[in-house]
Amino acid sequence: MSFISKKDQFDTSKVFDFILSERACALSVREWKHRLAGYGYAIKDTLHGQVVETLPHHVEVGVLPA
Repeated sequence: MSFISKKDQFDTSKVFDFILSERACALSVREWKHRLAGYGYAIKDTLHGQVVETLPHHVEVGVLPA
């Protein structure tokens, strides 16, 4: 299993594209988060916005655009 470093913008943008496309397919936020968990990602709501993390180690990938 490989982790995406914050410095690799190309892979980070691919992950964000995937996550946002899954959001478009989901009927609710709860379903979206459940679908992402199946792919090994989680969304954490913070004061700075929604942060994408990898599961199960909770390594931050980045902050989702608003």
